[in-house]
Amino acid sequence: MINEADLIAELKKGTIAGAGLDVQEVEPPVEGSELYTLPNVMLTPHVGWKRLETRQRLMDMVADNVDAYNAGAPINVVSD
Repeated sequence: MINEADLIAELKKGTIAGAGLDVQEVEPPVEGSELYTLPNVMLTPHVGWKRLETRQRLMDMVADNVDAYNAGAPINVVSD
């Protein structure tokens, strides 16, 4: 978690060499945000989770949830 204004200030000063951001304080960043124009910033549209390993872990969790439900011991239950 970062303070976006502080990050921008430090990036501009060179205290921080660069930043790769997949999640921003406001998504998408507001029009005119310096995050769009700083040469040492890379923004991605909230897709950092899409690596093969992450998707495989997600599918493993889904399979575990289904197996647990079928065994009568559901996990990750959301109640009212």
